Parts: sequence; structure tokens; C-alpha cells
Amino acid sequence: MKEFLSCLTVSLFLPMLLIPMFHVNAQPVNTIKTENVTFKSQGVNLAGTIYTPQQYNAAVVIVHGSGQQPRMNKFAKILAQNDIAVLTYDKRGVGKSEGIYAGPEVGTNNIDATNIALLAKDASAAVNLLYQQNKKIPVGLVGFSQAGWIIPITANQNSLVEFMVLFSCPTITTLEQLRFQFYTNGNTNFWENHTEADALEHLRNDPDRYQFTDTDPKDALRSLSIPGLWLFGAKDIQIPAGLCIAHLNTLKVQGKPFEYTLFSKLGHNTAFANTSIPIDISIEWIKQKVKKQ
Repeated sequence: MKEFLSCLTVSLFLPMLLIPMFHVNAQPVNTIKTENVTFKSQGVNLAGTIYTPQQYNAAVVIVHGSGQQPRMNKFAKILAQNDIAVLTYDKRGVGKSEGIYAGPEVGTNNIDATNIALLAKDASAAVNLLYQQNKKIPVGLVGFSQAGWIIPITANQNSLVEFMVLFSCPTITTLEQLRFQFYTNGNTNFWENHTEADALEHLRNDPDRYQFTDTDPKDALRSLSIPGLWLFGAKDIQIPAGLCIAHLNTLKVQGKPFEYTLFSKLGHNTAFANTSIPIDISIEWIKQKVKKQ
């Protein structure tokens, strides 16, 4: 527990400290049922896998970060071993999923509002499929990075979504995120020489290098009443964690059931860092939320 406290700053999340951590691998892998599935979204077939534990009280759809991401089987197995049913799928245009992938690798803009909206519809179609498996089980969304723009839109459009967990996900706009990313320029020591005030000043005044329709996740978040958990790394150089938390605090004052955890020693890769604590926290949080329903 001392290690936990030394690497973590908890804000408005104190009840979690009373819960035993490190429940990963609670259920043997060979007891989990796997089923490869296809489902239609916006005229194309997407391919994925559903992981079903012997007993479960929650189900989640995994929403990708940026990049040509296939289904996230390893992460799905961790959740399933902890009594959470999971649907993970190949991103549109990747793996066995049809459609056209958008991203810098192929010379297109993957955070254009049109593509963000399309990926949100894909996630919504996945929620509909998973819900059909057991209509009595709460369904949520778990995602990473770019999913911070996708998940709120999906949850706002699909009333079946009952909770959301967001690892290193922005609450700033897509254009603001690009300004910040260009500002840090991949410098892993960025926060040793800059402050949150520096980052905010830059985001307010830096001219945009690209012009496209912006997406502000707060537009959807303001309309949501479902619980959400964000997990941030203080050393993140892809998104400014402090500013993202400030936005969440504003939403919390407005009565939104949003919580967050800030890891002082982690960067952007909170879910897959060299500690299981972020995933452990998310699993326990999900279990708490579904118990209350």
C-alpha cells in the first residue's frame, strides 16, 4: 500500500483506498468462453471477440486509441478474469474489420470530426451487440487516449451505456490536443521545464497548423449523467493532465458523477505501464458502480 500511495495522487476518490487491490487473474483463463463475432456498423462488417466469464455482473466494450489497432485480446482477458464480460473488436479498416481506416499512416486525419463520429457509431454498434448477450447486465465503455473524444459521443447517443472508464483520455478539444502535442514535441522531460500555466498559455494562443472541424468532448459530457472514471499520468506529453482534470472539476461542480485518479510517475500509457494499479483501480471501480445499480 505504501508503494500505491507513493506513485499515486488521488483526488475525490478516497473510498478506493479502502479496497484491496491486485485482484488481477482471479479467474482461470480456461474457464472463460470466447466467441468470435461480426456486427454491422454504418454499412460495413466489424469483427471482434466476446469474452464471457462463468459469472459476471458487468460488461464492457473496449474502444481503441489512435493507430491501426486490432482487437485488444490481452486486456480483454484481464477484465474477463476479473468477472467482467468484454467485447473487443478490430478497428474499422484493420484486421478482419471492413471499412476504411483513417490515420496519419495512410495520409488521412483520424481526429477529424467526421471520423470521430464514425468511430463512435462503431462503438455504439458494439454496445448493442454485447447488450443482446445478457440484457440484465450493465454495459459500459473502456477506452484509451483518442477514445476520450469517442466514448462521450457514444454514451450520449446510446442510452444502453451505463458507465465509462477512460485511460489517458483528453477532456480538451482535438485541436487543443494537437497544439499541446506539437508543443511537447516528444520531449519526455517536458514537465521538468514547463508548468501547467505554460501549457495553458500555449493552448490558448498557438496558431493551428491544420484546419478541420474541432471536437470538444465536453459538449457530450455536459449531457451525460452516467458515472465516469478518468486515469491520468502527470508526466503525459500527449495531453495536459492538469488541464483535463480542471475541466472535470468544473463538470463535477455542475453535478456530473465523474471521478479521476492522477498517477504522479506515469505518462500517457497509464493502462499498460509497469504497474497493474491503474487497471486494478478501474476493475474495482466498475464493480462498485454496478453494485449500486
